[in-house]
Amino acid sequence: MIRVPILMYHSVTDRPNPETAPLAVRIGDFTDQLSYLKETGFTPMTASDLVAAFNKNQVPAKPVVVTFDDGYADFHSNALPVLDRLSFPATVFLTSGWVSDAGKDAAGEPLDEMLTWSQAREAAATGIEIGGHSHSHPQLDQLPDAELRQELRKNKALLEDNIGRPVATMAYPYGYSSARVRREVYKAGYFAGYAVANAIAADKHDMLAIPRLTVARHTSMSMFTRAVEGNAVPLIYLRERILTKGYAIVRRTRYGMRRAMRNV
Repeated sequence: MIRVPILMYHSVTDRPNPETAPLAVRIGDFTDQLSYLKETGFTPMTASDLVAAFNKNQVPAKPVVVTFDDGYADFHSNALPVLDRLSFPATVFLTSGWVSDAGKDAAGEPLDEMLTWSQAREAAATGIEIGGHSHSHPQLDQLPDAELRQELRKNKALLEDNIGRPVATMAYPYGYSSARVRREVYKAGYFAGYAVANAIAADKHDMLAIPRLTVARHTSMSMFTRAVEGNAVPLIYLRERILTKGYAIVRRTRYGMRRAMRNV
């Protein structure tokens, strides 16, 4: 079995706002983390490259995937220079309605300053993959079918129109999905969907429910190195996994109640 640590970042900044602070990684910590990966022989890949390698059974030695959710402006100013210096590809899962200059397509409530379309294009030109992350960043598993399709398809169309490249992978906002959501993701034209789950990914996983490891402000270097090396991952993320499973039950109940109410 092939095992791959897939890292989920959000903001990379020394001065986060209160809303992004829990998931905002300091610039120095981010640099140390990627330097560790480089120095210990990890092979960085994009989200789509990994899936292609799984399908061809051609995964390189010590693979790792670095991903960023939402599309914060500090990716361009703080993370991209580090990635470029270390020759690390990465994937940014971009919420199209949150883009700074989304204009008439603006939707949702971004938590901080976001990338512009030109910055996203510039990142793509350096080898950064741009993936989907919905249009307005809702909990996809709570949406009726028509709204779910709109969120997925509008996001993909806007990204492809503005970036000028095909978009083949996506990540679920908040990490939430369901069998129904994953079916719609596939119908929308994505060949891979990334969740959270805080587990090491493997070639046995459903390619529409690939797990990732959260890297947050509280992630120490010891936690990081143990996680990417696959040592005691369930213990490192024990609290997060318990909370995720508990909230999954709540969300399923909510969705069931909403469907029942619509059918009354």
